[in-house]
Amino acid sequence: MKVVFLQEVEGSGHTGEVKNVADGFARNYLLPRKLAAPATDHNVRIAQGRADVEAKHQAKLDADASVVAERLVGHTVTLTAKAGPQGRLYGSVTARDIAEALEGPLGQVLEHRQVDLEEPIRQVGVFDVALRLSRNVRATVKVEVLGEGMPPPAPAAEEAGEEPAAAAASEEPEPVVEEPASVAEEPLAEEAEEPGEEPAAEETEEETGEAS
Repeated sequence: MKVVFLQEVEGSGHTGEVKNVADGFARNYLLPRKLAAPATDHNVRIAQGRADVEAKHQAKLDADASVVAERLVGHTVTLTAKAGPQGRLYGSVTARDIAEALEGPLGQVLEHRQVDLEEPIRQVGVFDVALRLSRNVRATVKVEVLGEGMPPPAPAAEEAGEEPAAAAASEEPEPVVEEPASVAEEPLAEEAEEPGEEPAAEETEEETGEAS
């Protein structure tokens, strides 16, 4: 049967679209629910009018969603949950939890159905989660899950301890080079002064003898 869709039917047709569908699908589902109608000229005009209105409305939704997507660039949502020593959560972080955590940064309510989370998060860590902000706008947000009461990771403490050690090692050779140079200069200065003093003393004695 040839029908024109009066509303959006996911996986089947868009508003105003004319398609051939199975007779049973049309009679048992589309026509009783007024999702579609026989593709007469009158019904097609009605459907196309609805399609124009819907397109303008969708364009507004997409524009608003694009603004929200820009706000999410570089943003990280942090959630804390009880976890075991290995970082395994006792419960889980769900799409609803993420949607509620985003209400503050976005300044608007986000439906949990808009959070494209295949399965709940059950481990601490950082995860990229996709969001369906509108029919045509998608975004990705980073979700950081922290374990409540867990000790800080050991590698971070080790790296912090290595930096001062490396800095101290680079400073050690400096005094070793300076000390021999200063010691070597002092005797040279004394040897240069001693030969000059003795002739001066002899000349004084000779001048004293001639004067007598």
